[in-house]
Amino acid sequence: MSWLLAVAVLAGFAVDLSAATDHIVGANHGWNPNINYSLWSGNQTFYVGDLISFRYQKGTHNVFEVNETGYDNCTMDGVAGNWTSGKDFIPLPEARRYYFICGNGFCLQGMKVAITVHPLARNASSSNGSSGHGSSGAQGEASAAALGTRSAAWLPALAAAVAAIC
Repeated sequence: MSWLLAVAVLAGFAVDLSAATDHIVGANHGWNPNINYSLWSGNQTFYVGDLISFRYQKGTHNVFEVNETGYDNCTMDGVAGNWTSGKDFIPLPEARRYYFICGNGFCLQGMKVAITVHPLARNASSSNGSSGHGSSGAQGEASAAALGTRSAAWLPALAAAVAAIC
């Protein structure tokens, strides 16, 4: 049984320590009518693995993922998902354009947002956790190297501990 615990601990340290970014739609304004979500999304950079979060009054608003036609016309064309909790965390698993609208008639009052999710660059997947991704230049490379070094330093110690337990 103790070997199972040791394997779980080793697996936990083997996981990439960088974190996805949670983009809260509308920031402190949340998901509400009469807000320029195009302006908000234009100031965000989304990467594969990030989350987009919608905060709103449950029962009054909701979120639907639709296709471009549904987005442009505020209709349910191409519905790919719907959320109603008031605190919705939606993963962005692939690089593509995503379209979200409020399906309770508020889309025509501006409750819609389109985003573009970018693929992770191969060397950006280990960037520092403070920005979530996309660090570039010497600082990003140094952060990634330091993170990798710190993670790697624990593996031999953990392996020794596992050997002692088993």
